[in-house]
Amino acid sequence: MGNISSSGHTLTASPEEADVIVVNTCSFIDPAKKESIDTILEMAEYKKTGRAQRLVVAGCLVERFRNEIAEQLPEVDAVLGTNELDKVAALCEGLTPKAETPAPYLYHDLTPRVRTTPRHFAYMKIAEGCDHPCTFCVIPQYRGAFRSRRFESVIAEATNLFQEGVREINLIGQDTTCYGEDLGLQDGLAVLLERLAQIPTDHEKWVRFLYCYPNRVTQKLLDTIAANAALVKYIDMPLQHASRNILKRMKRGSNGDQFLKLLERIRATIPGVAIRTSMIVGFPGESAADFEELCQFAEAARFDRLGVFTYSDEDTSESWKLDGKVDAKTIYNRKRKLMAVQRKISLRRNKQLVGSECTVLVEGPSKESELLWEARLSTQAPDIDGVCYITDPGEGPLAPGQFRRMRVTKAHDYDLEGELLDTGVAQPAPPRPLFPILAAHNVPNALPHR
Repeated sequence: MGNISSSGHTLTASPEEADVIVVNTCSFIDPAKKESIDTILEMAEYKKTGRAQRLVVAGCLVERFRNEIAEQLPEVDAVLGTNELDKVAALCEGLTPKAETPAPYLYHDLTPRVRTTPRHFAYMKIAEGCDHPCTFCVIPQYRGAFRSRRFESVIAEATNLFQEGVREINLIGQDTTCYGEDLGLQDGLAVLLERLAQIPTDHEKWVRFLYCYPNRVTQKLLDTIAANAALVKYIDMPLQHASRNILKRMKRGSNGDQFLKLLERIRATIPGVAIRTSMIVGFPGESAADFEELCQFAEAARFDRLGVFTYSDEDTSESWKLDGKVDAKTIYNRKRKLMAVQRKISLRRNKQLVGSECTVLVEGPSKESELLWEARLSTQAPDIDGVCYITDPGEGPLAPGQFRRMRVTKAHDYDLEGELLDTGVAQPAPPRPLFPILAAHNVPNALPHR
């Protein structure tokens, strides 16, 4: 979107008004692949009923099915792989870029960018690719080897975002905990986080990182989070399973007992930390005993947040060749059972917050009811965790992007209710960026249930 805008084109939120439609796709798991294809077909209709003259398909689906798209979807005028983003404007204009093998893509602080998040928070990618050999994952095939952004590039972008009024930055990558290894940095993520926490701002700020790999969580990283107020006390660490047998077949190693020791160390170092994880149920070879071990582990671990993916059998993944496939009904039932286990844990932990006072970041009016506003604790990441419903806004003005004090009055399975305690002052922020659809339809990775 940044490349398109900087080339003189205008983004629109209405596909029926667009001359060119870009669909940015995902093909990580079957539901995302299906959503991508359905969206392409839906957008193709605007070439008949709207102004659209060209349809461009971008992203991981292109990396995986470039030839099939050309053969089976004649409605598509051009395709754009994950390493070819600088060609997007030319493809939208109907030009044919020079054929060449693209270099592995990695954006930097000077890359044009259009943000689509609300104005008070932003995502910032600090690395691309992955070197881990997980048998269920196809990311290394389509995103390439792990590569970190330059340290000063990340600091420069973060500084600009905070100066623009962003209150919360969420660092992302296929594996954030490997940041800097390829640049020769020791404890690179910890060093980066400490530097980000020191960026001067005229307002409170939150810095969060997502997607850490368990065997890369060092004591230096934990100590850094504990020592800096701007670093939110939140660890997102997908463990995928607890059974030694299944983790071995996933090529991840470790086991539930080692994970429990790690969780104990995290909680001892960072008081009040919230820990989120993701699990996969129905992986090939997962026996009833393996699954029961996973449920018992979840009970013992007491995660604040736990998402569950059902195993997706992708024919280009190494796990596709494994024996012991679990049938769909069993996978579905295991997901329901594990989520039931976590739901009770989540409610129990939320009830412990009733009566407490905490800082929240105001999001805006709730989609659930015009009578409610939403906010988030620092321990609630955007898009994937629960929210706080403001039932009593108090006397002061409400505005998105405010940091306010809230007393928790009621707990639900995943969400909280509360009343604001301070009067608050509306904090100015820049105009909200255009929501894209150049019509750019972005198909995200399918998120797990809470």
